[in-house]
Amino acid sequence: MNSSNATPKLSEKQLQAEIKKEYAQVALDPHKGYHFHTGCDAANIIGYDKSLYALLPADTVDSFAGTGNPFVLGSIDKGDVVVDVGSGSGFDSLIASTMVGPEGKVVGIDMTAEMLNKARAGAETMGARNVEFREGLADSIPLPDEFADVVISNGVLNLSLDKVQTLREWARILKPGGRLHVGDILIEKSMPQSALDDISLWTG
Repeated sequence: MNSSNATPKLSEKQLQAEIKKEYAQVALDPHKGYHFHTGCDAANIIGYDKSLYALLPADTVDSFAGTGNPFVLGSIDKGDVVVDVGSGSGFDSLIASTMVGPEGKVVGIDMTAEMLNKARAGAETMGARNVEFREGLADSIPLPDEFADVVISNGVLNLSLDKVQTLREWARILKPGGRLHVGDILIEKSMPQSALDDISLWTG
């Protein structure tokens, strides 16, 4: 793939605004119907064992919009510190909170206020005191270096214009020997410029 075909004519600011708009709708109206799957349908299609999310609040599950299952890539252990980049409704963060136990910690990072509100409400409903949600961007995370044992992300890297910088940021917050569990979409062929410039294809 040559570099000209790999460069969309979109600004970071424009893309972030459209992503926020799209996922605010998913938080507020999860049953509206989108060009991607949501809720239980999404979770089942991408291979989540139903037991993983059986105890999550229905509102949390309804606004789930992931593209993969980061939990199949390796274990999350008791006492781990986990960062969920692009935590959305809190679906993966709350699952992780049950894995790390009271001695562990989960921090969800998201840039959409409506999703953050939904995630915090879900944590309160579950009584999950080992999880918190902070506003932030995938390529500029408000956490110190070497913070996390595990970074998980679900359908967020494909929304980033600068994927190298985003991955560098995830590496920055990982402890030495930390693990990266990413569930996402990979396209293995060149994309036409018209597709790269179609913002609706970026927001989902």
